[in-house]
Amino acid sequence: MALLRLRAALLGPARLRGAGIPWSVLRSYSSTSAKEKARRNAICERTELLEVLKARVKQLQASNVPEAMVNKAELAPLGNDKYQDPLRKVVAPGPAEEQPAARGRDESPARPSSWVEKLKKEMYIRQLKVERKLSIAASQPALEGQAKAKPKGKAKAKAKAKAKKSLKSPKSPKSPKAKVAAAWSQSHAGLHGVYARGKPRVAAVKEGTKAQRPQRVLEDKDSSQYKILQQTIQSNLECFLFLRQPEEAERLLLLYHSSPVKRRLLNVNAYNIVMRSWARKGHLQHINRLFFMLESVGLRPNLDSYAAALECMGRNQPSTKAIRRCVQQLKSDGFHVDELFQKCLFEEDEKEKVLRAIRIVQPNYQLPPPPKPQTCKSSLLQDFYSKKKMVSYPKLDFSVQELQERFQQQLEMELDNTVTIESVESTKPLTPQAIKARKLLATLRSHWHDSILQALQKSKHNMSKLKTASGYNILYPYLCLLPDEEYVGIMLQILNTLSPQGESLAVLARELASKVYNRYITQRKLRSRQLEKVQEIYEDYIHLLAKDSQPDEYLPREYWEKLVAEAGFGPSLNLKDCSWPYMLLLRLGMHMLELLVQAVKVPRNILNPRLEPKLIPVLYHIYSFRSSWQVGLIKPHPIFSQIVSDAAETLLTFNSSAIPMLCPPVPWTSPHFGAFVLNDTKLMRFVDGAVQHQLLLEQCPLVNLHPVLDALNQLGNCAWKINQPVLDIIISIFNDKGNEKLDIPPPISEAPRPSAAPSNSSTWNKSQKHELLLCKKKAAEMHSLRMDALYKLSIANYVRDKVFWFPHNMDFRGRTYPCPPYFNHLGNDVTRAILLFAEGRPLGPKGLDWLKIHLINLTGLKKKSALQERLEYANEIMEEILDSADHPLTGRKWWMNTDEPWQALACCMEIAKASRSPDPAAYISHFPVHQDGSCNGLQHYAALGRDLIGAISVNLMPCSVPQDVYSAVAQQVEEFRKKDAEQGVKVAQVLQGFVSRKVVKQTVMTVVYGVTRYGGRLQMEKRLKEIDEFPEEYLWEASHYLVKQVFNGIKEMFSATRDIQNWLTESAKLIAQSGRTVEWVTPLGLPIVQPYYRSRPTVLNCSMQNLSVKNSNNNQKPDTVKQKNAFPPNFIHSLDSTHMMLTALHCLRQGLTFVSVHDCYWTHALTVDVMNQICRQQFVALHSEKILQDLSEFMLEKYCSPGRETRALWQKKLMEQLSNVPKTGEFNLKKVMDSTYFFS
Repeated sequence: MALLRLRAALLGPARLRGAGIPWSVLRSYSSTSAKEKARRNAICERTELLEVLKARVKQLQASNVPEAMVNKAELAPLGNDKYQDPLRKVVAPGPAEEQPAARGRDESPARPSSWVEKLKKEMYIRQLKVERKLSIAASQPALEGQAKAKPKGKAKAKAKAKAKKSLKSPKSPKSPKAKVAAAWSQSHAGLHGVYARGKPRVAAVKEGTKAQRPQRVLEDKDSSQYKILQQTIQSNLECFLFLRQPEEAERLLLLYHSSPVKRRLLNVNAYNIVMRSWARKGHLQHINRLFFMLESVGLRPNLDSYAAALECMGRNQPSTKAIRRCVQQLKSDGFHVDELFQKCLFEEDEKEKVLRAIRIVQPNYQLPPPPKPQTCKSSLLQDFYSKKKMVSYPKLDFSVQELQERFQQQLEMELDNTVTIESVESTKPLTPQAIKARKLLATLRSHWHDSILQALQKSKHNMSKLKTASGYNILYPYLCLLPDEEYVGIMLQILNTLSPQGESLAVLARELASKVYNRYITQRKLRSRQLEKVQEIYEDYIHLLAKDSQPDEYLPREYWEKLVAEAGFGPSLNLKDCSWPYMLLLRLGMHMLELLVQAVKVPRNILNPRLEPKLIPVLYHIYSFRSSWQVGLIKPHPIFSQIVSDAAETLLTFNSSAIPMLCPPVPWTSPHFGAFVLNDTKLMRFVDGAVQHQLLLEQCPLVNLHPVLDALNQLGNCAWKINQPVLDIIISIFNDKGNEKLDIPPPISEAPRPSAAPSNSSTWNKSQKHELLLCKKKAAEMHSLRMDALYKLSIANYVRDKVFWFPHNMDFRGRTYPCPPYFNHLGNDVTRAILLFAEGRPLGPKGLDWLKIHLINLTGLKKKSALQERLEYANEIMEEILDSADHPLTGRKWWMNTDEPWQALACCMEIAKASRSPDPAAYISHFPVHQDGSCNGLQHYAALGRDLIGAISVNLMPCSVPQDVYSAVAQQVEEFRKKDAEQGVKVAQVLQGFVSRKVVKQTVMTVVYGVTRYGGRLQMEKRLKEIDEFPEEYLWEASHYLVKQVFNGIKEMFSATRDIQNWLTESAKLIAQSGRTVEWVTPLGLPIVQPYYRSRPTVLNCSMQNLSVKNSNNNQKPDTVKQKNAFPPNFIHSLDSTHMMLTALHCLRQGLTFVSVHDCYWTHALTVDVMNQICRQQFVALHSEKILQDLSEFMLEKYCSPGRETRALWQKKLMEQLSNVPKTGEFNLKKVMDSTYFFS
């Protein structure tokens, strides 16, 4: 029953506090005037009155007699969520509607008596009057079908006007009372919500015509909301398919099918899922009925429909006549029997049953041969894919037997879903206090386990009562997919890892639901026998990689595809799409979080026996400000944090996908399949809720994605091991209070504490409060950094004796990343220092020299010197290098004063071992040597524009010493400053002696990636603040002046670069203004779309609080500012990833070990020269393509439809802009081949 809450409508204080913050907390946020306090007290009084009325309503409601409900069947709402249950709105005939509040746990659905209705109506009218008095607009339009937060300004004024209008005309048929009556009668048409403490909210009275709005969602089949609703229905049906409950699946389908309006949300896939449910049971009669239902709504059966029918016939073998009729119908619908096996995805024994049915009418039928593998036609990879130049794939240093054992270990880890490992802090001695705290924690966890289990079962029992003819609970099937114990384990895992500072509700909800989803996918893969098939194929696949098997001239992807084709029968390796919509994930996570908060309690006197033995919640829901946003947090009680701190537990639990793989990854063969054995991994990373990237990849011909998939497989197949001596030194410092200078975070016990202050906080002065705030902030930062380091070091320690692999995927621009998030080679100096290649190679004649040059590069001491000078310098300081290697913590500690101290120390140790070996050239080295691009973004711009001056500045031209673009820009800025100082410009005179490479470096580096003048000014101000002598009063003026001169300097030095950047920016702006997002295809064939929309947040209403969820829906208007500002940097990122992938693929053909950290390429010391040559060849090949011309042609075709005689003005302008490709300069690209410092 929906009760009105005045608070939600009062926009004054509500703006500050959001729904649900107690007034006492609100008061502590700000000091207000006496007038404001008086106004607020008046509001409080009104609120109290409403609370009394609400309490009375609840009391009356409890005494009601349940009545049978005969309304239309529909989904029961979930905790008042409009978004979750927009389908109720679709059939609402009334002019306005209020969602029913959740009932108490043990209450049954009941129609309120007329007394209650009258009281509620009075409250409703009272509320509207209060709104008029306070001149406040209603907070949420009740019939907003998409439940999105209203934009401010005009919309608010409109709502206010409508509210007033309706109050002024009591005699009209659309009077408030009439509307309210309609609203109340509608709000009780459905079943009550799930949650015990439903959150009422105010609904604005809308005009009757607005009731039609939700239908627009159903009419617009391309809208993102429509697709999300379809996806929600299908994922629910998939749950019933998994639970083997065809009756429930059909009941849900009928809820929609029987409503002419809701029916529009059903597509043929929804009917097919129900058909598959019945097919597994062999019930042909039900499938026949579903075929009639399909045709009755004007839908045509597709291949999956016929596959389900034939599977059913294969199970119970009806008459030959029935099968023949089905096959004839299939052909008359324009399909061929072969297509069933070429295009359908099968699970379990479905394929065999379909074949069995077909062979009853066609006894000699044979499965169609697998399609011939296609070859990528990219001009950049003609040699790479040429069969004439094929070489065998490089072997790993493992036998078939060893790789099979490693695969089994990986499989066991993924089947367990989580991995529990010893923390590196476990070496500390156990104190009696810790032993006592651990026992206490174990007892509490046992109680909590039982409480959560009980709460979950009670919640499910209440939901199951809703399985009546009048409705159905949308969350219930998702809580039945796994055993109850698994849900409890997931909730306890979240509780155990919760930070003392708390975590946002949205993050926790997402994490809880994702864990459920991942386990469900694992179970589906087991149930469908997909895992069995992966095991069989993987056992054959490792013959490509093992040292004791015959070499094969295949790439990993090609070999895997060949083995799949040969396997023939069994389930498909791709599951039918069963992803859950983002809002559904959040809803499920919020429900689990609410159960956790309600169930987990601790005695108040557990640490202090003098207190009363009262049970208090372990988790608290509080609000905090992040920037201007108010965020709901779940924070553990200090008692719980204290017990956890005292227990100093040494076990850490991770998802299995957070640990590096113990066997070579499954090769990527499609956007849906690759990386881990069981864990679901997306080829492309994207923000939650975004679907456009995945759709683009699915529409792209698979052959076009081959280069990208092969490059990811090459990066993932690099085997790693741990540098144990360096890891041990790092762990010893980590356990000994850390060292901030060496980037090892100290424990929270070292956090600064506020100076002694009065015990009564009300007597604190402003500076004391500020100091306390700073201390809290520092403590939170220290905790976060410490935990991050603890995770990395503990995972490294766990795999210290193992060989491991990092499967890779990419972001939407094509930049590659390792999938395990904590510990990988993209990490900081500490993480990189403890990683070695598992494969060792002799140093060769020049390897030791490259190790020495690499060491000097890591120190940052000789950036402007030639390579020979760096080598000579390394030889001069050999004594320091050897001392660092032999006595890292007790010697002269030279390594500690370098840019990358830990990598420098690891390199010192490698040089010491190599130089002391009998024959350094034969010394087997596992050490990665890096070659770094010289301001790589500007290198791509200079090459695109053939910009001679720019090319010289970023080392595209051969030079005897490296050119430093940052120093060149600083020099240019200094010249501008001198001229201005001579002309009497005060700020230019103040800046004398302060313009340096360090001051301008960050801005120059980020200009290429789209930094604005505003951002550049902040960077400059930060650098100037670091100079103690610089006068503080000139900070703003000087930074403003400097950023202007840096931009002018770059414009002068990189004229072609600025032209290209401006062309890209202007093109993106016009495209976005036309209502489209910017798309392009990289030279390797990867399709890219920018996911920036003017998204209005969707409000997800839950018992605990309303969540404002940002949507990345592709039916919303593009964000013009983001689209235009992001296009230049994103386009350049897509080019640097293309260059890296080309280098990776050609290094593979040369038998090199290669990995990258974006524009920093790693290989063995022996092969640095070969990698350098390949890297330059591929850069020249890439930029020899007509990149800008191709981009222009692609965009003209996509955004300016050809053949139209009358074009809109914007289209003519866009055509003119896209056609006007910037002119290029005179730089000869082939010069890059001889440039030593291009990558060095």
